Amino acid sequence: MRKKELALEVIDRLKKEYPDASCSLDYDQAWKLLVSVRLAAQCTDARVNVVVQDLYEKFPNPAALAAAGVDEIEQIVRPCGLGKSKARDISACMKMLCEKYNGNVPDDFDALLKLPGVGRKSANLIMGDVFGKPAIVTDTHCIRLANRIGLVDGIKDPKKVEMELRKIVPLEEGNDLCHRFVEHGRAVCTARTKPYCDRCCLADICKKRI
Repeated sequence: MRKKELALEVIDRLKKEYPDASCSLDYDQAWKLLVSVRLAAQCTDARVNVVVQDLYEKFPNPAALAAAGVDEIEQIVRPCGLGKSKARDISACMKMLCEKYNGNVPDDFDALLKLPGVGRKSANLIMGDVFGKPAIVTDTHCIRLANRIGLVDGIKDPKKVEMELRKIVPLEEGNDLCHRFVEHGRAVCTARTKPYCDRCCLADICKKRI
């Protein structure tokens, strides 16, 4: 099976398996997703969702966060780990949003990449989830599953995986596919335990299983 055909089959099966897959970070405004995705580095989404409640209660908008001291932010976000660097990035990011974009998150990929603490993964998540534009979020689940299934061959670099997937995944399917990779990676194709291939909906077409 060629990679494009494999990708379409994977998309179809995961769509049936996880019809309601979506971002597991809680947010109701674009800037909040920017904050949460920075906090999620080396931290669970579940913990981030708890921590940001206190953060947004004290700093309810980008201007409030931009005006806050880095130490104030760090005190709240410390449970997410890497508190100092995350607080510094969040502060600088909100300052730039206020100064350049009137507190709004830009819907341009290159503009997002220029925001402090925002890399390709974060920018793609914003583009796909907030603005509904083509995006492929190459987080650890996406990279692991794409390699195991055989959609990419031994590629670990996130940008390279993204570029390879863009060649074979229909643009309109990329964002949802990555959310489904997360669901499948957590429930079945796990990293820290042996994958549960016996209950995997992709077992008969997966390169790792074959």
